[in-house]
Amino acid sequence: MRITTSTVNHAVIAEIEQFLYNEADLLDDWHLHEWLDLFLPEGQYLVPSTVNRDGDPNTDLFLVQDDRFLLEQRVNSLQTRAAHAEYPHSRTRRLITNVRAVSSDDTVDVVANFAIYRFRSGASDVYVGRYHHQLVRTESGELKFRVRKSVLDLEALRPHGKVSFIL
Repeated sequence: MRITTSTVNHAVIAEIEQFLYNEADLLDDWHLHEWLDLFLPEGQYLVPSTVNRDGDPNTDLFLVQDDRFLLEQRVNSLQTRAAHAEYPHSRTRRLITNVRAVSSDDTVDVVANFAIYRFRSGASDVYVGRYHHQLVRTESGELKFRVRKSVLDLEALRPHGKVSFIL
């Protein structure tokens, strides 16, 4: 998805930015169940592979391809000691920039750049990429994710090795 200019007004862009900043805070503070509430029941969380960033989740291999049920399982697992790769939890700090959006019917397509700094076990890593989200406004007026897609700019996960936290 390429958005060259926003077709929504400044107030809506500001609302989307606040939604994304709130989401970042929830993830950085490991409030994963509250983060899960940002998804519609049919919501998806997608992370394409680093070698096929424009891949189709129906035909291509993805690092993460969770529907709402799988996403809830992932969140529940990350909140326990059984998730050894994230116990103790990583410390993360997310930066979100260049938010642009285009609206059609009930959906707002959002593109934004991100950098996630991760600190764990004496190591620090930076994950850089672009978000491609589909947001929907619910009947109560809230924005929710229909699709939350994190496209990494990294050519490979090395030296990171894996993605054990939410991008």
